[in-house]
Amino acid sequence: MAEIQLTGLLVLLEQHPAFNHLVHDLRRGPLAAGSTPMALQILSAARPYVTAALAETLNRPIILITARPELALQFEDQLRLWLSDPRRLFNFPDPGALPYERAPWSPDRVQRRIGVLTALTRGSEVEGRADSLLPPLIVTSARALLHPTIPVEEFRRNLRTYAQSQSVSLRFLLASWYAIGYESTNIVAEPGQFSHRGGILDIFPINATNPARIELWGDEIESIRLFDPITQRSLETVTGLTVPPASEALLHGARDGAAARLRQLDLSASTPQARSEISTHIGHLQNGQHFPGIEFYLPYLYDYDQTGSLLDYLPADGLLVIDDWNTLELNVADIETEALNLRDEMVNRGDLPPAFATAMQTWDDLRDAFSQRPPLILGYGPEEIGYAFDDLFQAGPRYGGRLNEAVEAMHDQLDKPRQAEASRYVVVTRQAERLAELLADEGLHVRPRTTIPAPPGAGTLTLLNGSLGEGFLLRSADADGPIILNLVTDAELFGWSRMPPRRTVRARQRPTAESFFAEIQEGDYVVHIEHGIGLYRGLVQREINGLIREYLELEYAQGDRLFVPVHQADRVSRYIGPTDSEPAIHRLGTADWEQARRRARRAVEEIAEELLELYAQREAAEGYAFSEDTAWQAEIEASFPYVETEDQLRAIEEVKQDMERPRPMDRLVVGDVGFGKTEVALRAAFKAVIDGKQVAILVPTTVLAQQHFTTFTQRLAAYPVTVEMLSRFRSPGEQQEIIERLTAGKVDIVIGTHRLLSGDVKFKDLGLVIVDEEQRFGVTHKERLKQLRTEVDVLTLSATPIPRTLHMALTSVRDMSTIDTPPEERLPIINKVTEWDDTTVKMAILREIDRGGQAFFVHNRVLTIYADARRLQALVPEASFAVAHGQMNEHELERVMLDFAEGRYDVLVCTSIIESGLDLPNVNTIIVDHAEMFGLAQLYQLRGRVGRGARRGYAYFLHPRESSLTADALERLNTIREATELGAGFRIALKDLEIRGAGDLLGARQSGHIAAVGFDMYTRLLAQAVREARERGRGAQAVFPPQEQDTPTARSQTGDGQGRLLSIDTGPAVDLPLQAYLPQSYIGEEAMRLRIYRRMAETTSLEEARDIEHELRDRFGECPPPVENLLFILRLRALAAQANVTSIGTENKQLVIQFPGPGAVRLMAEAGILAGVVRYGRREVFLPMRGSEGQWKEALEDVMLALAARNQPLQVASRT
Repeated sequence: MAEIQLTGLLVLLEQHPAFNHLVHDLRRGPLAAGSTPMALQILSAARPYVTAALAETLNRPIILITARPELALQFEDQLRLWLSDPRRLFNFPDPGALPYERAPWSPDRVQRRIGVLTALTRGSEVEGRADSLLPPLIVTSARALLHPTIPVEEFRRNLRTYAQSQSVSLRFLLASWYAIGYESTNIVAEPGQFSHRGGILDIFPINATNPARIELWGDEIESIRLFDPITQRSLETVTGLTVPPASEALLHGARDGAAARLRQLDLSASTPQARSEISTHIGHLQNGQHFPGIEFYLPYLYDYDQTGSLLDYLPADGLLVIDDWNTLELNVADIETEALNLRDEMVNRGDLPPAFATAMQTWDDLRDAFSQRPPLILGYGPEEIGYAFDDLFQAGPRYGGRLNEAVEAMHDQLDKPRQAEASRYVVVTRQAERLAELLADEGLHVRPRTTIPAPPGAGTLTLLNGSLGEGFLLRSADADGPIILNLVTDAELFGWSRMPPRRTVRARQRPTAESFFAEIQEGDYVVHIEHGIGLYRGLVQREINGLIREYLELEYAQGDRLFVPVHQADRVSRYIGPTDSEPAIHRLGTADWEQARRRARRAVEEIAEELLELYAQREAAEGYAFSEDTAWQAEIEASFPYVETEDQLRAIEEVKQDMERPRPMDRLVVGDVGFGKTEVALRAAFKAVIDGKQVAILVPTTVLAQQHFTTFTQRLAAYPVTVEMLSRFRSPGEQQEIIERLTAGKVDIVIGTHRLLSGDVKFKDLGLVIVDEEQRFGVTHKERLKQLRTEVDVLTLSATPIPRTLHMALTSVRDMSTIDTPPEERLPIINKVTEWDDTTVKMAILREIDRGGQAFFVHNRVLTIYADARRLQALVPEASFAVAHGQMNEHELERVMLDFAEGRYDVLVCTSIIESGLDLPNVNTIIVDHAEMFGLAQLYQLRGRVGRGARRGYAYFLHPRESSLTADALERLNTIREATELGAGFRIALKDLEIRGAGDLLGARQSGHIAAVGFDMYTRLLAQAVREARERGRGAQAVFPPQEQDTPTARSQTGDGQGRLLSIDTGPAVDLPLQAYLPQSYIGEEAMRLRIYRRMAETTSLEEARDIEHELRDRFGECPPPVENLLFILRLRALAAQANVTSIGTENKQLVIQFPGPGAVRLMAEAGILAGVVRYGRREVFLPMRGSEGQWKEALEDVMLALAARNQPLQVASRT
C-alpha cells in the first residue's frame, strides 16, 4: 500500500487566525528565559498536524519531546504524512541500554542519534549535496533526552566535511577518521568503517545510507562517489561529503584523563568479574582502543562539568516543543526511579563502584534547561495561553464499524443547501475500496487516492487509501461557523487505530552460500575438484618461462605440493564435513579421490532424481489457485495492532502470490524469533479459509500448540472461522470428536503436534499446511510432509533452519522469504556466557523479580530436574518455583504453563520444552544450565524466549570449567556470546552448518559421502545434478555442435553406469605468454585477492567479465599491466565459452584456437568464416602473432568476438 501524503491540508490551518497569531508571536523571537512555558491544550490527535504546520511555516529547527519512545515513533510516523519533504524528519532514540548498565549501545540507534546531532549542526543534508540543507524536525522521548551525549563543541570540532577539488593530507585524513571512532577494515560494508587502497579511500559515515569513495589525485580530491556496500560498485557522483564522529564516546585527547579518573574508583567491594572487566576497559581507554560498551564511561571521557545534552544542539533560532508537560514530568520521574534502583542494585551486587559518576540527567536538569529556553507545549502544562487552540480542534464522532451510519452522516453534511455551510470530508482508511462502493450506493461517487497536494474545496469528499492514527474536526474562528475540515480515519470508522508504515530501515547484509564457502584462510582444509582434500598454504607467485603468475599453494599427503593457477580458483573450496573431526588428506596421483568422488556422484544422482521427482510433481500438479484478497482479508490485516516491517510485508506478499498460483506452494519463511512470522501464517491461513479450504498448522510442542491456538482464536473471533487444537492437552474423546469434525469439514483451522500426521486424521478439503520449526520433527514426519508438498500448499516457518532446509533454499530448490527487521521497540538481549556460580544465578533471578518480571531456568534432564528445582528454592527462598517437562501428564503440564503465564510463579524450571515459539512478554531472564550440551540452533531459540517486548532481556548460558569443554562446544558458546544483534538467526544457521557439519543435509545415509568429498563439493555435485536433470531434453543447437566433446581438457567426466554423465565444467583453457595476476601493490590483502580470483574463475559471460573490470577500476583505481592482461584473459575465456572453443594457446609463434572436434572447423571452412584471417587446421584454427603484444592481443580478441557472434547470431557482440 502506497504511503499517503496530506500536505495540502496544512493550508487550512495556516490560514486560520489563531494559528497566524501564534506564528506571529514565535517569529518575533524565542520566549524569554525564565518565562513560563506556554501550553496550547490541543487535542492529541491534531498535534502532529499542528507541528507539521509550524515546521512548514517557520522553517527553522524544531525539537519535539514526547513522554515515551512509542509516542515519539507514532508522532514521527504521522508527521511524515504531513510534511512536504519528510527528509527533514528525524527520530532521536534512546541508546538501547539502561543508565548504569554495562551493556553496548545499539549500533542502529547510535547511527540515528549521531544523524540527529549532525542534522542539528549542519541541517538536514540530502546525502552528498551540501547545497540542499533543510532545517530538521527532531522527535525524541524523555528516556532519550535524559541519556548523555557528546558535548556540542566536541562534536563540532570533530565533524569533517569534504568537497571535490579540496586539498587534503592523506596521512592526517586517515588519522582523523580513526580518532573520531571509525574502524579501519579491508572492505567497507557497515557504517563506521573506512579503508585505504592507494589513492582510493572508502568510508561509511555513521549516519549515511551508503558509503562514499574518495579518489585522490595527489593531495586533491578528484571525485567523491557513493557506492553500494554489497556489490562495492559506485552508484553516483556527489559534490560533497560530511563525516561525523562514529561514536558519542570519543577517545581523542580524553583517554589519559578518563583512565586516570577511573583508576581512582574504589573497586574493593566489586565482584571479581566486575573488577576484571572494568580494569580491562581502563586499559583499552588508556590505549585509545574502542570496545563494545564504551559509552558506559561517557561521564569520564570529557573535560566538561557534565556531558552534553540534545538540547545543547538546538540553534538559537530553533523551537523547543513538548507534547504534554504533565505526562513528560511523570515519565521522567519513573525513569529516574528505575535508574536509581538499578544503580543501588548494581552497587549492592558489586557490579558498580559506589562512587561511579552520574550517568543521566534528572527532571531538575531539564527544568533548568527549560527555564533557559521555555518550550511551546502542545498539550497541557503550567500556563495556558489565549490562542483558542483548545476550541480549534474537536474529536469527531465514532461509528464502531457501523459504516452505513457513517456514510449517511457524510451525505447529510455534504448535501447542505449553501456551499459555505458545507464541510469538507477527508477519509483515510485501509478499506477505501469497500467504502467507495457504499458511498456510490448513496450517490457519492469518489475514487480513492493517496495524496492531497492542495486543500479540497468546501462541500467535497476526499477518500484516501492508507492509514492514520486518529481524525479530528478543525473548526472555523467563528464559533457558529462551519467545520473547516472533518478528518475521519479507521479509528472513527471501525474503533481501532493503527500507525502508517514506518521509514525504510537499511537492510542488513545477509551472508550468501557463495561467500560462506569461499572464505578460505591459510591452514584450512580445502577440496580441489580433481585432486581431493589438502591444506591451503596461501597465495604464492612463481616465475615460469619468464612469466610471473600467482598460484594457490595446496599441501597434500607425504609433502606433495599442488600449485593451482588463479584462474582455476573456483576448483578449490573450504572443506566442511559432517563431524568436527579432521579429514584425511589425499596423496596426489592416487585413485583414492576419484573413487570417493565417483561414489558421491552416484549418491548425488539418486538424490537429484528424488528431489527432481518431488519438485517436478509439485510443478506439474494441478494445485488450487486461491482467489485474490477479499474485503474480509483486508479487514483482518488492518486489525493487526502493530506496524508491519518492510520485510514482513514482503514475506506476506510473496506467500499470497504463491497461493494464487495454480501449483502447490512450498515456501520457507525465515525470521528471527519474535519478528512476526506468526502473523504471516495467520494471514495465509485466513486467506485459505475464506476460499473454503481447511488449514493444518503443525507445531513441535503441545505448549506451542496451545499458544498458537489462543492467538488464532482471539484474532479470528469476529469471523465465522472454527479453530481447534489437536494435542496431548485434549482428552482422547475430545481428539476423536475433533477428527470427526475435520473429516466432515466442520473445522476450518486445526493446530496440533505430530498427532496431525497420524493416519486417522482425515480432512474434507485440505488446502494449506503450515509447519513451524520443521527441524524439530522426525524422519517419518518429514517424509509425510514431503508427500504433502506435492498435494497442497505448504508454508514452513523457521528462525534457524537446519542445514538441509537452509541449503535447499540457498540453491533455489525451495522458495524462501526472510524477515530481518526487528520490531522498533526491541532491545538486543544481554548475553552472559560463564561458569556456574551460585551468586550469578541468585542475582539474575532476584534482579528479574525486583523489576516485576519472571524467569526461565532450563535444565534438560527430567531425571534430576526436581532436585535442581529444590536446590534453586534453597538458593533463592524469596522466589516461587514451578517445574515443567515433556513427560508430565498433559493436564498437569497445561495447568503449570497457564499458572506461570498468569504470573503465579516467579521462575519456571523446565526442559527445552519452551524452546519453540513460546511468547511470554513478562519473562525476560533465561538461565540455561549446562549450555554446552545444547546445539547452537537450540541455544539461539532458547535465548529468543526473552526480550520479546520493550524490556531488556538477559540470557545466562552456564557451563562447567572451560577446560572440560570440547572445542565444538566452546565454539558454539562463543558464537552465541557474539551474536548479540537482533536478526542474527540467518548467520547463526550458517555458523551452525559449519560447526555441526552437514550430517542432516539429506539423511544419515549421505554422511559418509559428505565426509569423503566435503560439503561444498557434495552440494556442487547435487546442484549440478539437479540443474542437468532439469535441462535434460531441452537441447540447444548451436552452429558449432556442442556434442563433440572428445577431449579431456574441456571437462572432467565420470560415467554413472547408466549412459549419463555428471561433469564439473572447468571452462575453456587460456594459456598465453602474458604476465597476468593481481599485484600486492594493487590489492594488498591476500583474502581479497583470493575472493576476486574466485569470482573471475566463476565468470562465464562477457558481460560478467566486463563487470569485474569496471568494479576493479572503480574500487582499486587504474589497472596495472598484469591486471589488464588478467582481464584480457578473462574476456577471452568468456568468448571462448560462447564460441564453444576448448582452449587458446600458442605454438611456433602462432595463436592456436582449439575446438572440441573437427566438425566445427569444417563448418567454418565451408562457410568461409574468417577466411584470410586464420588458417584452418583439423580441429583448430591458427592466427599469426604479428606485431607488438598489444597488436596480437587486439587481433585475437577480434577473432574471438567474431566466433562468439557467429555461434550466437542473435547476440550483438562488440569489443569495448
